[in-house]
Amino acid sequence: MNVLSIGGSDPSSGAGIQSDIKTFSKYYVYGLTAVTAITSQNTRKVTSIEPVSAKSLKAQLDSIFSDFHVDAIKIGMVYNSQIIKVIHSKLRNIKVPIVVDPIIKSTTGTILLKKSALNDYKKMIIPLAYVITPNKYEAKILSGISNTKKSAKKIQAMGAKCVIITGATSSNSHISDFILEENREYVISGKKIPITNHGSGCTFSASITAMLGKGEHNIRITAKHAKDHVYWSIKNSKKIGKGINIA
Repeated sequence: MNVLSIGGSDPSSGAGIQSDIKTFSKYYVYGLTAVTAITSQNTRKVTSIEPVSAKSLKAQLDSIFSDFHVDAIKIGMVYNSQIIKVIHSKLRNIKVPIVVDPIIKSTTGTILLKKSALNDYKKMIIPLAYVITPNKYEAKILSGISNTKKSAKKIQAMGAKCVIITGATSSNSHISDFILEENREYVISGKKIPITNHGSGCTFSASITAMLGKGEHNIRITAKHAKDHVYWSIKNSKKIGKGINIA
């Protein structure tokens, strides 16, 4: 099985396409990549972002689709409207499950989606989503609504088939995700680990992408498995830099 990650490059491998490749390998699927931006970051901060040109991204995607069968696609960091428009034009007629992970702000606080690109993101990226996986903050930015259920319904109305809001509620010991499918809604809970981790959202969405690529389309099963995988990745994360942990 081949799965494609479209997103930013993180030289620390804590997030972005490098993190996705690590996750894909754990599910025994082959990871293809298309880079949207080159970031300079580590466990403490993001120091620079250089988006690739529209021409470069088109060429990357053309090279992949002309040679490989792709079973599922993940869209991560897109950064600006030019990149959004290229992705939309190349994927709008693709008939494989697409997972959208809205990358709006890094764990260390850097903005990774330009405000000027937000409307294009809503119009062109969200409707591509078979599954979209915003955290609570990202869901509020996309919908303009704080209430989890109402926020999910508004994002679904934008065109996403299934909405998973991660970290919708939490306590000292547990954290829950709210899931809105086409005809049902429910919550999946798991144990909470008091560790600030780099890239857990990427790991979650990459896990879902890998499972969809392998043919598992039961969202409840997929989301629960992905949540468990994130738990163990955070539990086994290491402080290999001077800042937050990397799984």
